[in-house]
This record gives sequence, structure tokens and C-alpha cells, in this order.
Amino acid sequence: MTSTDLSRVHLIGIGGSGMSGLAHILLSRHAVVTGSDVKDSRPVRALRSQGATIAVGHDRANLELSGQLPTAVVTSFAAIPKDNPELVRAAEEGIAVLRRSDLLAELMEGSTQILLAGTHGKTSTTSMTVVAMQAAGEDPSFAIGGQLNLAGTNAHQGAGDAFVAEADESDASLLRYKPDIAVITNIEPDHLDYFGTHEAYFQVFDDFADRVQPGGHLVVCLDDDNAAACGERAKRRGINVVGYGTADAAARHPGIPAAAVVASSDATSAVVELRVGDVERTVRYSLTIPGHHMVLNSAAALVAGTLAGADPEKLAEGLSGFTGVRRRFELKGEVTQGAYAGIRVYDDYGHHPTEVTAVLTAARDKVRAEGNGGRVVACFQPHLYSRTLAFVDEFATALSLADAAVVLDIFGAREEPVEGVDSRIIIEKMDAATEVRYEPDFSAAPATVAELARPGDLVLTMGAGTVTMLGDDILAALAGS
Repeated sequence: MTSTDLSRVHLIGIGGSGMSGLAHILLSRHAVVTGSDVKDSRPVRALRSQGATIAVGHDRANLELSGQLPTAVVTSFAAIPKDNPELVRAAEEGIAVLRRSDLLAELMEGSTQILLAGTHGKTSTTSMTVVAMQAAGEDPSFAIGGQLNLAGTNAHQGAGDAFVAEADESDASLLRYKPDIAVITNIEPDHLDYFGTHEAYFQVFDDFADRVQPGGHLVVCLDDDNAAACGERAKRRGINVVGYGTADAAARHPGIPAAAVVASSDATSAVVELRVGDVERTVRYSLTIPGHHMVLNSAAALVAGTLAGADPEKLAEGLSGFTGVRRRFELKGEVTQGAYAGIRVYDDYGHHPTEVTAVLTAARDKVRAEGNGGRVVACFQPHLYSRTLAFVDEFATALSLADAAVVLDIFGAREEPVEGVDSRIIIEKMDAATEVRYEPDFSAAPATVAELARPGDLVLTMGAGTVTMLGDDILAALAGS
């Protein structure tokens, strides 16, 4: 049972990737759903078609869109200012105000909770777990941070007992959940604007491990030393811990039972030795999304699904059919005619140096395997001034994996500009072998990419900001060249 009356819920910022999914689940549970957002959008229109009443713009009167006041108001405190008129009125009326994570926690009550956390790979691993479990005949509820390409949705109210969700550490909201199965893909300092120190960031994952319910399991990636160390500490505190990863990683951490060992893999296929409870078998499957990091993510999904009681062979079939998530190495299109025929444009959300490294490595492996002489051309938009300053050397090393790069200005999001800080601080440190252009004019970026591209290249737009809007324009610029 939930502790908050969720019969009438108003969501501020309802069109966001996380909020829209929870609104969808509330509608599936026959709640009266209202909301507001700064603009109309595809998620807003979809929710309206399902019965939600949504206003564009924020106003005190929006709390009465259903004809009466809501029983709860939901907000993302990171994105919605405290003086938002709808929040102010909710306080005046004594209406319960929940964070998005609070609402998700309440929606998961009574379910077998499968929570996937980590600095990188949360959305992909959560999505893989959902698709694999669906292929195994399960019907889990889920809430993820991206839209599944195959299902075309980011949330679902299932008929099964399991609820699969992404656990976000950026504001410590993952500590709101009570996982029966918790997965940690990796731990690397990030979101230092919130946590302040590396130690505080690491601590939130230890605290998350302590949230695992009695009889539950913590699943950690043994290839990531920080995640494995978190698992070792949790094991000493009496938590059931299992690991997944390569054989070498399993050998480095003998104190953690290896539930899944990737016996062999290339960029898109894997042979996994699975040992979960009474289940011992070799599982083989291929992935459509390239990269060793994706193979590791799939092993995590395999372990989580098996712990939840699903058939490993059917889980593997689902992993083979996984077509990805929007903005995770997502193919936007291919130039089919003209001087640049054969160039493909992909889009990826990668905005941390480790993510950029993983995606560019996967892209390089892909063009190398194709053997047509193609190169990797990155169009990168740094995200946040604080992150750029903290990881400038790492960004320079990561982007140097591209054969050519166009680097846009920093997307500040919630941060104010910092005097003297722009993307050139990254470019100055990049390898001279990478042909690189600084492009401060966002609208000129497609033409700049076209100037660098050659037939057979793989072009990749990357970042957490507006760079995702450039894919179609780059395709048009290439087709018109």
C-alpha cells in the first residue's frame, strides 16, 4: 500500500523523460492525472491522448485542471524552481509534494523491485533487463530514463510481480528505494556539484547497497574496481553479493561469487558462463548494439533476470533482439546518394569521459570490422561547465579516439557560464592526430561536420544537451554536398 493518496496527481514538468513515464503508469492505474510543462511536446501529446489534462506554462490555476485540487503534486527539485507558482500554491493548500523518486518508490511498493544503478550504463542495462524479461514471458512494470526503440515507451504498468527501474544517484534519490535485486554497473566520480567530494559520491552507493532487502541480492560489475570494492564492503556487512564480468576480473575479486563470467566476446556477441543459485549453464547470444561495455551490461541483465526467476535461455533470446534505446548509439539515418553515399549518422547521450571513450571505441571497432576505410567523426557538445572543468584532460583523451571531431560550445543546462571557460580548453589538450574544429555557432555545425566527413565515415553526435537535434540536419547537409 502507498502512504500517499495518488488518486489525483499533478506533475510539474510532466513532459520530461522521467515524469512522463510515471504519468503513464498512474493513468494505467486509473488515477486522475494533470500536469504542466514549459512547452508542448510528443510526450505531452501522448499523455493527453491517454486522458491526462496538461497545460503549457506554469500557473497557480493549473492545480485545478481536473476541476478539483490534486491529492499530490510531483516535481523534480533539480529542474523546477522553488518559487514555481504551482509549488507555492501546493504549499498554501497543504497538498503533499513529492519528488519524482518519491512517487516511483510508492509505485513500486508491493512489487519485486529490480533497481539498476551506476555512473554509466543505467538506462541501457535497465532497458536490456526489461526486454530480456519480456522475452522470457514475464510482464514487468518498468520505468527507465530513455525510450525503448522496440516498445516505443519509457514506462509500463505490467501484470507481473517485478518492477524494473533505473536508480539515479545524481541527487542521492536512489536511497528512496527498497531493492530486492540491486545492480551497480560501475562507480566513477560525477555530479560533484551536488556531492562535493569523491568520498561522498562513493558513499551513496554503499548506502544504496544497504537498502537491499533481506534475502535480496546486490549485483556488481567485477570489471569496475570501484563497483567490486563496493560489493566487497557490502559482503562484509552481511549482504548477499554476486558479480559479473570477464574471467580476469572474476579472478581479481575471488571473494565475490561470479554469477556470470563473460568467457569470450567481441563487440557484439558473448559466451557467458552463468552460475546463479541452482542454475549453471553456458549462454550464447549476440547484440545489435556494439561495444564491450554493452556486452557487460547484457551480462548484468542476464543475472538480474535469472535472480528474478526467468529462464536464462529466453532471457538471452531477448538480449539478442534488443534494438537499443533512443540516444544510445541510435542510428539516425544513412546518406543513400551523392558524393557521401554510405555515411551513417548516429546519436548518443554520452556526456562523461568514460561514456565518450566507450562509445567512440565501439564506433572504431565497428568501422574497423566493416573494413571499408571509414573513419569516426564525432560532433560533441560538453555538458555543464563544472563537469568540463573537472574532467578536461579526460575529455581531451576520450575525444582523441575520433579521427575527426567538431566540438560545440558547452551546454550549461542549470549552470551559469564561467568566465574564460569554453570548449577550447578541451581542444587545446587533444591529440594532434585528430582533426578537430571548434564550432561556437550551433546552426553552422552540420556544415562543419560535412566539411570534415568522407565517404564511408561513421558520424556520431554526442552529449546530453541540444546536440541530439543535429542528426537530421547533418544528414541533410551531407546529402546536399
